[in-house]
Amino acid sequence: MTETAISEVALTEQAAKRIAALLSTEAPGSVFRVSVDGGGCSGFQYQFAIDSSASAEDALVERDGARVAIDPASIGFLAGAKIDFIDDLMGQSFRVENPNATASCGCGASFSL
Repeated sequence: MTETAISEVALTEQAAKRIAALLSTEAPGSVFRVSVDGGGCSGFQYQFAIDSSASAEDALVERDGARVAIDPASIGFLAGAKIDFIDDLMGQSFRVENPNATASCGCGASFSL
């Protein structure tokens, strides 16, 4: 975990509140994991999950009680990204504003570089 990696990804206030609420029902030490995998309609897709702990290699982003772990393979794809939580008439979802993406699908769940 490096300071550079920590500063590369930002959480909005809304995302931090939602993640903290999710983690409050989990075992102590749990983290919200964000990763990038191959797939989706645009080539890469974001994955969100609760994990029981972070690994030593993970970058950690913390804000207002939210702990987000990002694996070393994914952090390069997420450099400069902002993670937000949207709650509107269309539903609730985490959204990633990623400056590295050259295109994304209509729902924003996948992207290409």
